[in-house]
Amino acid sequence: MTNRNLADLSLDASWIFPVLPRGRLFKDCSLLIKGDTIIGIEPTASVAERYEVKQRLNLDQQLLMPGLINCHGHAAMSLLRGYADDLPLQTWLEEHIWPTESHSVNEQFVYDGTRLAIAEMLLSGTTCFSDMYFYPESSAKAAHESGMRAHIMFPVMDAANNWARDADDALHKGLTLRDVFRSQALIDVGFGPHAPYTISDGVLKRIATYAEELQAPVQIHLHETEQEVQQSLETYGVRPIERLHNLGLLGPLTQCVHMTQLQPQDQALLEATGAHVIHCPQSNMKLASGSCKVQALLDAEVNVALGTDGAASNNDLNMFAELQTAALLGKLVANNPAALNTQTTLELATINGAKAMGIDDKVGSLEKGKQADVIAVDFSSLQAQPTFNPLSQLIYTGIGQAVRHSWVAGRQLVDNFQLTAMNTDELSAAGQRWQQHIHSQGSTPR
Repeated sequence: MTNRNLADLSLDASWIFPVLPRGRLFKDCSLLIKGDTIIGIEPTASVAERYEVKQRLNLDQQLLMPGLINCHGHAAMSLLRGYADDLPLQTWLEEHIWPTESHSVNEQFVYDGTRLAIAEMLLSGTTCFSDMYFYPESSAKAAHESGMRAHIMFPVMDAANNWARDADDALHKGLTLRDVFRSQALIDVGFGPHAPYTISDGVLKRIATYAEELQAPVQIHLHETEQEVQQSLETYGVRPIERLHNLGLLGPLTQCVHMTQLQPQDQALLEATGAHVIHCPQSNMKLASGSCKVQALLDAEVNVALGTDGAASNNDLNMFAELQTAALLGKLVANNPAALNTQTTLELATINGAKAMGIDDKVGSLEKGKQADVIAVDFSSLQAQPTFNPLSQLIYTGIGQAVRHSWVAGRQLVDNFQLTAMNTDELSAAGQRWQQHIHSQGSTPR
């Protein structure tokens, strides 16, 4: 008995989907956790013999899998959910979102909005998110306090905004924030140049240099609309992705968000440089921006991850809903019902997301030695019956509301459908206060 391994927690589940190795689905097995780390997967029947466990949790009719990774969003925009709908991107931005942001967005707005977004994400299975928004120090604070894993991509653009006077000011503030959170295990800070059409060549070159020196991630909206590409051709004589490449900003640290306008030469640059693509299908569809050729990119071994974008253009942050949309749209775009199969689609929101963020050595799969970012999905409801194929249910049935438990680095943040570290009444009240404030500023939702 003294030779038994020590574990803090044994999660005894009907199914375990580890993502890696590919093609595996364990039945009636247990995930063993010690501290913040996964130490093994064992048949449930043999756990007592092999392990001395402090706590065992019976997860009958539940499936364990890695927590989902939301690779792109603007978390605080949860406070603008439903504010302006059914509009083209530029009209939506220039006539509704940007004017409202100019008079309402401050540190408290971002803190409250990010907390609301984190709660929504945790309750629907997301355990790690990437954020690009003003006052990133408030986003980082909200994530840190909640126990959520996050990449905070501080926004950089030439024009003045509520947070920064110009690009120089943004870079100074963002690099300072990176220093502040350098020792925090769950928070990483990177560069968020907004888009090629809002930043000059000189600033983009500086970001490329800083990112390489610091080995920091870079996330940028890229090839989101046909208008963006045409404008670049008229102004610079090249497509936006080629301009980034010429400026040294395209590489393994770069996350290219949207990429709905993809030509063979664009794909060739992605292949050659190792840059990642972040696919946001629901936002792209809602704004009629275009569609990303995900299966073609995957076939070319370009890493594609998944993001919701902000709640103002989605309008939710439910990654299971995003997975369903990605799978269905991916088949339609490829004109192939076998495109974006269940395993491949689930990888977009797990291991591929971790690769894009540069943290696939820590999360993205349930493997020994990785961090215990885990969710338990309940298959006991009528909507889940019969369960011929649990992975099919995860993709095609919009099962985000069935996330019963979640852990980040071994800490339980959702227990039996309830948040453990956040007060839902406070979050709801904050959302209502901001709705009243925005109305009082004279802005009327469309």
